Amino acid sequence: MYRKPSRILAVAAAALTLSLGAAYAQMPPPGGPGGPGGPGMHEHFMKELTQVHDRLKLNADQEKQWQAALDTMKRDHEAQRALHEKMRQQFDAMKQQPILDLNALHAAHQQAEQQSAQLREETAQAWLAFYNGLNDQQKTTVSTELKTRFERMEAHREKMRDRWEHRRGAASAPAPAEQ
Repeated sequence: MYRKPSRILAVAAAALTLSLGAAYAQMPPPGGPGGPGGPGMHEHFMKELTQVHDRLKLNADQEKQWQAALDTMKRDHEAQRALHEKMRQQFDAMKQQPILDLNALHAAHQQAEQQSAQLREETAQAWLAFYNGLNDQQKTTVSTELKTRFERMEAHREKMRDRWEHRRGAASAPAPAEQ
């Protein structure tokens, strides 16, 4: 009877540690080439944004809203990067302790998640304010671009899922017998 709660706590602690480690592993490197958040990805995204901007033929008021949304997005992106770096430094400091303080680790992770959610919402609201100022033709242009992007993302996700399934199938297949 007493073993069951301790086993549940051990499993919960392990799950928490793994989830925090996974979140830590997904943090973008500080601008490493080719990695998530790297310059190539950023340049590609900004090029796509510029192409959409050019097709929209914005009036002066819309241009101000575009610039405000773009500035908010850039500022919030930099704040996110700083937040990730702070989290990484906290995690590195905690790793030096002989016993991890999972409560402190969880609290730091929760705080970072809340701040990150606020930044994402701020950026979303800036882009929604811009979008709401567009006419129907411009909204159609944006909608078409987003639908195309969603299709590419889904195709990429499907390709990665197929690749994972292939690797998973190869890993579980019996090794060929030696002759």
